[in-house]
Amino acid sequence: MKSIANKPWKYLNLLFWLGLFLIAAGFTAGIISDKWGVIPLALLASGIAIASIWIVWKLRSGSWWKRRSTQASTNALLATVAVLAILGLINFLATRYHLRADLTETQLFTLAPESRELVRKLEKPVKVWIFDVAQNSQDRQLLENYHQQNPLFTYEYVDPQARPGLAEKFGVKDYGQVYLEYGNKRQLVQVVNVSDRLSEINLTNSLQKITSTATAKIYFLQGHGEHPLSATEDGMSQAVTALKNKNYTVAPLNLAEKSAVPKDANVVVVAGAKRGLLDSEVNALRDYLNRGGNLLLLVDPGTDPKVDSLLAQWGVKLDNRLAVDISGSVALGPAVAIVTDYGQHPITKDFGNGISFYRLARPLQITPVAGVEATPLLRTKPYPNSWAETDLKSENLQFNPNSDLPGPLTLGVALKRKLSTASASNSSSESRMVVIGDSDFATNGPFEQQLNADVFLNSVSWTSQQEKQTLSIRPKQPKNRRINLTQVQASVLTLSSLLILPLIGLAAAAILWWIRR
Repeated sequence: MKSIANKPWKYLNLLFWLGLFLIAAGFTAGIISDKWGVIPLALLASGIAIASIWIVWKLRSGSWWKRRSTQASTNALLATVAVLAILGLINFLATRYHLRADLTETQLFTLAPESRELVRKLEKPVKVWIFDVAQNSQDRQLLENYHQQNPLFTYEYVDPQARPGLAEKFGVKDYGQVYLEYGNKRQLVQVVNVSDRLSEINLTNSLQKITSTATAKIYFLQGHGEHPLSATEDGMSQAVTALKNKNYTVAPLNLAEKSAVPKDANVVVVAGAKRGLLDSEVNALRDYLNRGGNLLLLVDPGTDPKVDSLLAQWGVKLDNRLAVDISGSVALGPAVAIVTDYGQHPITKDFGNGISFYRLARPLQITPVAGVEATPLLRTKPYPNSWAETDLKSENLQFNPNSDLPGPLTLGVALKRKLSTASASNSSSESRMVVIGDSDFATNGPFEQQLNADVFLNSVSWTSQQEKQTLSIRPKQPKNRRINLTQVQASVLTLSSLLILPLIGLAAAAILWWIRR
């Protein structure tokens, strides 16, 4: 009779679990639907009420709360509830705030500032079509990074065999082809395969080209010992290729054969002239600037391009001393000026404390001129880390306060000048110039190092006055970490990992067993 009488009370213990179930169901329904309507609130209220009834009944039962098992269960329950609450809070914050950390050396999973700025400026939809069956996770992550910057950027994987009409529309001939579509424009980005994955550089450059509405013409002055545009050691083929990837048109210019700078010139680049320009050529550049032209002048130490009279009108004087930097590594030497201090200017706004370096550079002296706005771009470290050296023949470089100039030194400056209404062209109301006391940083090899390419490309973009051009740090190529082993090295590695190391471990274990036996 006693067991029968207590049997109904036994089932009251299930009220606790029923209450917990209803509470959990209410929280789950509210979080998933993100709407705390009638159903989630009803489940929560019912669960709390049932659990409260069970707790009141247990408290009235007398000695239940004093039992050691009850206290241990309560502690375990509270700990479980606390863990669940913490996990729920973490998931709640994770769904609303996206926080990612890219710890790779070259920021492989983070878009470069130029890519982010370009995508954020999109005003019309852009779609990437990947004609492939396999969906590589690294490629998808890169495309997703672009999409997160702007919902107008979308992508889709397509099987060319399943959708032959779409493949024919794009002219797809093989698996792995990646195309960009912008309005009625279509452009091949690259072909991906097992070894060549989708590149941020290729994607950003293609996006720059397909969305650009205007092209700029860049002329490189030739005939005075300037760096050639070819792929030689001191050439500028890498810089030319980078300009073409940004939708610029590049051409050489010989002012000795022409009386004036062509009217379609957006920028004239004078890179490393070793011989002086003729007076007629200097006058042609002056007239070009007076009618709204733009000039990028890279002048090495020990040279005299005969442009002092032109630069004086802009408040710039070329210093004949050599910039010395003793803060760099031994491998670079004191003749390589390392710059980490940049001016507040659109050309260098995203550089932060990044590194650019200039081998055999000359300082610039800036004097205020009415109507000319000058902004120093590149500054060396303060003295005693850097100074302008006068005695270039001495092997022991030491600062001489009587003849040398203490740092920080200005190695680059950006200038702009408003034009009068009479002299201004139809497309420009101002003229721009960038002067840098070195040209080697833009040649093949150094161009790809650190921020050197960004200094050159941003200088061209800013002087071209193409307002839609992005001025930021461009994407970098990921470093190749692949190790190439010979057959002998591979055999030694296999033998050591599969035989020698396991045998050493077994021998060590046997020795320890014998000692402790």
